[in-house]
Amino acid sequence: MSRLVNRRFARRSTNKNYFIFGVLCLTVVTSGCISARKTPNLEHIFANARASTGKRPVIVIPGILGSELINPKTGEKVWPSAFRTSEEGLPISPNLEANRDDLVPGRIVETVKLAKLLPEVYVYRDLLEALRRYAGYREGDWENPAVDGDRDTFYVFAYDWRRDNVTNARELVRRLQRLKDKLKRQDLKFSVVAHSMGGLIARYAAMYGDADLPAGDASIQPSWNGAAHISKIVMIGVPNEGSADAFATLVEGYSITEGLRRRVPLLNKLTAEDAARTPSVFQLMPHAGAVRFLDENLKPISIDLYDLEVWKQYGWSALHTDEFRRRFMKTTAHGTNGQDDELDAYLAVTLRRARRFHEALDAANDANSPVVLLAIGGDCEETFNAPVLMRDTKRNRWVTLTRPREFRTSAGVKISKQQATAAMYVPGDGRVTRSSLLGENLFKARDTPTGFTLSRYAVFGCDLHGQLPRNKTLQDNALTAIVSEVMR
Repeated sequence: MSRLVNRRFARRSTNKNYFIFGVLCLTVVTSGCISARKTPNLEHIFANARASTGKRPVIVIPGILGSELINPKTGEKVWPSAFRTSEEGLPISPNLEANRDDLVPGRIVETVKLAKLLPEVYVYRDLLEALRRYAGYREGDWENPAVDGDRDTFYVFAYDWRRDNVTNARELVRRLQRLKDKLKRQDLKFSVVAHSMGGLIARYAAMYGDADLPAGDASIQPSWNGAAHISKIVMIGVPNEGSADAFATLVEGYSITEGLRRRVPLLNKLTAEDAARTPSVFQLMPHAGAVRFLDENLKPISIDLYDLEVWKQYGWSALHTDEFRRRFMKTTAHGTNGQDDELDAYLAVTLRRARRFHEALDAANDANSPVVLLAIGGDCEETFNAPVLMRDTKRNRWVTLTRPREFRTSAGVKISKQQATAAMYVPGDGRVTRSSLLGENLFKARDTPTGFTLSRYAVFGCDLHGQLPRNKTLQDNALTAIVSEVMR
């Protein structure tokens, strides 16, 4: 059973429109005094909300890996799947916009059942069920919305999570506009409930609307054009300052079941090569102000995570292994030098795009921004935050530790696993740190106070990153935030 262990709320505005959030804060704090071990009875709590009508419509945005990928020609579900398919991932070229394949997004991943003898893995089923069963919402159809689809309805924004987040954010804005056209409600605004990377897509959409990142190194200032469509964003486990775990994925790959407290050995894994073909993974890495690297003595060192030469120096990209280069050369018309140039250009453009995406999200904001943000997350799990770089003199190469272990420094000093863990990990949900969810480093970097805070309110509980949408205590807070807004 999940238990609420930390509740931190920061109210930065006295605007009466935010009164309900003050009630939310008081409710959670006082209920915690009674018993932190009880699971809220959501059916009872939201009985009135379920019966009421006129609630603002909701957009649900899953995180990375949270949308199906379908081959429309064969009908094959490429993701999630038990075994690897013939699909090798997005093409590689410096023109990121042109790097597309035939796969299209299907539905949100509610559950994964890979074989009769394997347990069913719940992904977003419980979150959608909470909207239906407890809060009185019904799922809407983007293309054929009901006449009353402008209220008491949720719409799921499934997307190709491999592609650039700005591309997906712009598509979200276009779909919202088309939906408003169909509903004949140009004044309509939506509440957004977003998990993980989905929150970054929602934030960019709100801050910039349908605009791309500006060319070159021009400064980036939010227009808040997306506020015409979005009223508030409930951010569940969103890496607002990035995640070192994304960097680890680019180095080692990622298994969707690692955070589920049980292993499902047949589930298709996102390899390091898959990740390197996926621009969105780079955009999940720590922002410049949040990058942390340690030397062999566990002392901080300065690393430019978005410099191509640094990646080549430490051998981080799977795209630059000899085995991948041989395969890549067979599928292109380039010679060896042309192949190296193509891969280097792709990686350089991808890293730069990620850095600019972060700058856009980190741009200075007005304290009275038109979109309300609520941060919901976990801070009870030790979460990877700082890789260790050390030199393997015997093999004449660099070693990057993304998981703690015992080792000896070049001077022969023994570093225990416990010491490494203490230096490399901080509180979080196992993938996103508490600091990243709150955007704490953004505030530390301000030379002068701006009055800006990333989130006016924050709620913390105990659960792993992938399980946060299923946590009933956190669902309680998320549902409270959205059902409170009844349209007049």
